[in-house]
Amino acid sequence: MSEVQYEDAESVREQQKDLPLYAARVKIFPKKVAGIVRRGKWAVLTLLLSIYYLAPWLRWDRGPGVPDQAFLIDMPHRRAYFLWIEIWPQEVYYLGGLLLIGAFGLFLATALFGRVWCGFTCPQTVWTDLFMWVERLVEGDRAARIRLDKTGWTIAKIGKRSLKHTIWIVISVLTGGAWIMYFSDAPTLVDDILHWEVEPSVLFFVGLFAGTTYLLAGFAREQVCTYMCPWPRFQAAMFDEDSLIVTYEEWRGEPRGPHKKGTDWDGRGDCVACNQCVAVCPTGIDIRDGNQLECIGCGLCIDACNEVMLRVDRPGNLISYDSVNRQNARAQGQTAKYRLIRPRTILYAVLLMIVGVVIMASLWTRPVVEINVLRDRNPLFVRLTDGSIRNGFTIKILNKQRSEQGYVLDIDGLPGESMSVVGQNTPSTTVYLIATPDSVTTYRIYVRVPRDKLTSGAVPFNFVLSKHPIVEGGVTTRHETVFRGPEK
Repeated sequence: MSEVQYEDAESVREQQKDLPLYAARVKIFPKKVAGIVRRGKWAVLTLLLSIYYLAPWLRWDRGPGVPDQAFLIDMPHRRAYFLWIEIWPQEVYYLGGLLLIGAFGLFLATALFGRVWCGFTCPQTVWTDLFMWVERLVEGDRAARIRLDKTGWTIAKIGKRSLKHTIWIVISVLTGGAWIMYFSDAPTLVDDILHWEVEPSVLFFVGLFAGTTYLLAGFAREQVCTYMCPWPRFQAAMFDEDSLIVTYEEWRGEPRGPHKKGTDWDGRGDCVACNQCVAVCPTGIDIRDGNQLECIGCGLCIDACNEVMLRVDRPGNLISYDSVNRQNARAQGQTAKYRLIRPRTILYAVLLMIVGVVIMASLWTRPVVEINVLRDRNPLFVRLTDGSIRNGFTIKILNKQRSEQGYVLDIDGLPGESMSVVGQNTPSTTVYLIATPDSVTTYRIYVRVPRDKLTSGAVPFNFVLSKHPIVEGGVTTRHETVFRGPEK
């Protein structure tokens, strides 16, 4: 390193010593904007919030003795209900499948349209949009909010701030309450709250979700997207030159500067440096500086710029949803095409389809009855007075039907065996079992085999559960296990 470079490096280090490690937040006052993107965001917001708040109130008749709430995760009874689908605890792999669908769907959407999830459907974006709408309704648009923020505490300011925060708190409490309704019957929960009979745990979780909604949507806002959310930091791996993202046509907009009405546009770009794209941005960035970590792809700067371009009689979409390849092609005067179908989008779509088909096939073919067998391990076996060997088993029948079912339990592969159900009957080669509706029925069963019939200390065999009365070709459920005895 030369002496001049060394001195420059030392100078930079000296300057950095005085820089603070923490930078205070610069408050952002997004401006109201109208346009096709804004209308689309309002439509998505209305749809998503309607689903979130109203879904717990939808009913679905599943028969007597079963919850009729269309979407319910019944923790006390260990069931999850989604319309006609009922998920049992041992079927948690369906949750894994849904997570895979969500992941591959997000990868596909990002590869096609950039951060469309962040800009339109992310809960942080949806509730922040709602809170900012309330803020504009009470305190006015950008300029009025800036003035109000700089003035001292007057009666008018206290009144507006109090009204705004009151509405925010109401929305937050409704949000927390709606979330709890997915885990409890909605009408019953509301009735309990109105009569002050709600459990402390319910109040805790309502307060928890209400508090996080109030904090994140009312105060943290863009800081959640910039500092807390990991998605912006690895989304670039799903972008390519054909992904549609919010872009600024630098080749057309530069050099920028103010423009007086009636003057020509020779020697300058279409950007009039009005900074409206910055004023409407919910994260406070300048899209003209290129793609940035803070950009959530909401597209509000597109509406703001198009409004200005219309006033100055210039072509729209100086800022638009576009790809890098299309931008470069148009900059060179070439025809630009969209490329939605490409290797990575095909891969994500195929993976999404595979997972979806597997889940649907599993739901379609899953059995209505299952059998689990637990063999006693202490002791492994018991030698009876007549010399025969006895093993103990716990049989669990999972009956997923809404009515009581009768089954016949047989043994296959064990010579000379006999069974007995504890507390019910005498030893027999088959036993008759009743399975209660939509539940797990447990039986304690002893299996005995004459000592001379055992060929080794571990004989594999199958429990066979058949619907009663037995019909030829009927569905049977088998479970393989081992009969233990003394070694030869």
